[in-house]
Amino acid sequence: MATSTLDTIDILTPDLYVERGYPHEEWTLLRREAPVFWYERENCAPFWAITRHADIITVSRQPELFRATQRLFATIDEPGVPPPEEALLRQLLNMNPPEHGAYRAVVSRRFTPAAVHRLAGHVQEIARQLIDEIADREECDFVTEVSAKLPLAVIAEMFGIPRSDWQMMFRLSNAMIGATDPEYMRGGTIMEGLQQARLEFFQYFSHLVEDRRKNPRDDLATALALGRVNSEELPAFELLSYFALLIIAGNETTRNATTGGLFALINNPEQWELLKRDPSLVRSAAEEIIRWTSPVIQFIRAATADTELHGRKIREGDVLALFYPSANRDEDVFDHPFKFDVRRTPNYHLAFGIGEHFCLGANLARLELQMIFREIAARLDQVELAGPIARMRSSFVGGIKHMPIRYKMRARSAA
Repeated sequence: MATSTLDTIDILTPDLYVERGYPHEEWTLLRREAPVFWYERENCAPFWAITRHADIITVSRQPELFRATQRLFATIDEPGVPPPEEALLRQLLNMNPPEHGAYRAVVSRRFTPAAVHRLAGHVQEIARQLIDEIADREECDFVTEVSAKLPLAVIAEMFGIPRSDWQMMFRLSNAMIGATDPEYMRGGTIMEGLQQARLEFFQYFSHLVEDRRKNPRDDLATALALGRVNSEELPAFELLSYFALLIIAGNETTRNATTGGLFALINNPEQWELLKRDPSLVRSAAEEIIRWTSPVIQFIRAATADTELHGRKIREGDVLALFYPSANRDEDVFDHPFKFDVRRTPNYHLAFGIGEHFCLGANLARLELQMIFREIAARLDQVELAGPIARMRSSFVGGIKHMPIRYKMRARSAA
């Protein structure tokens, strides 16, 4: 896309994300020539595209000036897309201080480094079992058979959701996060599909809340069911939205990072060899995978007053879209930003966001990535693509839906 100009640039059409992945050429052009760019096209509501690392930090650290809104991300106009005022869920991502902090505190202690560390042995065993399940074969779809299963199993067990319901959680998560993708659409319009998925989520979680209030356990579902904000139970809509957020965010983004991480290692065999020879690199490798894949493409904020950013006049009510994958390739922050480097340190990526909206599950995501890639590095002798990959149709969350691989795997005892 060397012919792109500021007049013709397209960073929002989901079909382009399917065809060629993230628009890094366009984001590079914006960082260089218009880091705060008024993006106005016929097929979408206009917004400021924020593409530099420093500017995203500036916006994210001023929640009173740049507020979260009911709409999470910028979209093109498509039939059935929910209007901006339609609140499908009301959860942390839509909230602002002080409400955001009060709701976050309901479960935040279950995602601290110490709490997540206690899960390490169990997460490691899940990772090993998943690799065991494909070890005696030569081909598989890595997404559906490995990368989707690990984070879903972990978050479902944290909630106390029985294994028989995990596939339903997977299906409904896809329907919510990938509502514009034909594979995940459930008939009718995008809005109708979203509403149906929400209804099924809410019905399921309503029963779970009722059970935990009668029979409390030491799990995440109980923590939410018995949670208090300002000494009161969470209102039903906010409570059920909280369940949906944690299930969706707890499996979608880590799944996409895991898949994208293996894809990067396949395409950078010298980095794959480094990781296999030195397992101690798994921590820095996980951070580089998170930077490289940046599963969340964008969130939006709205200006609450006239202000200025990078020399551009921002008006009260203007919408800003923060493009995290662009920030994670910023030449002013990262040496050789387009090089995948498992030894990269320090790694100041913004894939988890920054400020009060920093990802609640960041510690868990890091643990899951470290465990699965530690296991893969120990047991996967050879790996290559066995067919074309299929990317999700979305300009909000980026990921690979299907990735067939051909491989040679050693048994657990040999590793």
